[in-house]
Amino acid sequence: MPPCEFVIFDLDGTLVDSAPDIAWALGAALTEAGVEPPPLPEIKHMVGDGARALIERALSRAAAVRDVDALLARYTAQYHDHLCVESRVFPGVVEALDLLQRSGVRSAVVTNKPGALARGLLGGLGLATRFSAIIGEDDGYPRKPDPTAARWVIGRAGISAARTAVIGDGLADLRLARAAGARAIAALWGYVPADRLRAEGPDLLARSPGEAVAAVLGGVDLQPLDTE
Repeated sequence: MPPCEFVIFDLDGTLVDSAPDIAWALGAALTEAGVEPPPLPEIKHMVGDGARALIERALSRAAAVRDVDALLARYTAQYHDHLCVESRVFPGVVEALDLLQRSGVRSAVVTNKPGALARGLLGGLGLATRFSAIIGEDDGYPRKPDPTAARWVIGRAGISAARTAVIGDGLADLRLARAAGARAIAALWGYVPADRLRAEGPDLLARSPGEAVAAVLGGVDLQPLDTE
């Protein structure tokens, strides 16, 4: 795999294990509304498509009908106040970002989390300054897998899409990469099961952040993990 010059990262499930705080906020909002919240392992499989989709999936699981807009407002308020309590950077992410910086490869974040929350989370974890841009769903661009935000950060960097890699653990990330003309690297350390990621036909399936960045830099030539 030839080296890339720019990387777009997903946030939740790729850079940061944020599910515990998301689960806390969702649980608080649902409990107030008299709805039993899903357990953390299930919530990990529900995130990635924005807070509204998360709430709708939780309501569907509970066979409950509630005002989604009201729940979304309560969830957002709860999450804002509990943004970086139990969230942690995934092992290997800091070292991978260090390697990218030493190699002169710039990076950005495109997420379906609201932009202010994304920047607050990354700032709280000491990662915000590492990225040339952090774009969320309310920053004026359509949500992933729409490629508009990705195309904007790629153009801003002055890099071609063909020399850009998208690293993410979600189906929306891999579809965004295809739509933008970038390389798609599936993050197997995240929340989405490997078989669902493999079904999207990514260029690479990486077991760790270090492996993903090694591929970005052209140090390894990974093959799809179809034998596991």
